[in-house]
Amino acid sequence: MNKDTSDQKGAGDQQAVAPLNVHEIMGLLPHRYPFLMIDRLEDIIPGESATGIKNVTINEPFFQGHFPAQAVMPGVLIVEAMAQSAAALVMYTLGEEAHGKVVYFMSVDEARFRKPVVPGDRLKIHVTRIQNRRSVWKFKGEAKVEGTLVANASFSAMIMGY
Repeated sequence: MNKDTSDQKGAGDQQAVAPLNVHEIMGLLPHRYPFLMIDRLEDIIPGESATGIKNVTINEPFFQGHFPAQAVMPGVLIVEAMAQSAAALVMYTLGEEAHGKVVYFMSVDEARFRKPVVPGDRLKIHVTRIQNRRSVWKFKGEAKVEGTLVANASFSAMIMGY
């Protein structure tokens, strides 16, 4: 049974934990190349927020078709990076309770794409829990490159056994 963390202490009462590298993230998420969209998770405050890092390189397979003459990271993959950052935070927060479960996207709202993300950019994706009840979690996410907002959205997900 999933615990309801809506009564947890606020972010101001919790300490950030050590960053997670890509291997630790793969221990939390089922995603693998070429669909693993985060390389690192930092600033983790369990049950509250985290920052995902995506190092965007020209070697990304999607750049072959989007767009060959002017490589731009697809907006939907930026939103996917937000969702994976949030999913890793949820699975980390749930700990052993997450064993045998996976996080499924339920909705995306108010997605805005403000600037193109191109090879060489370091995407910092900050996700913050808005609320959660039982197995449903709602987040807001902001993606920035060098401190400039490039995309934002709110989204929800459900934790389910597989």
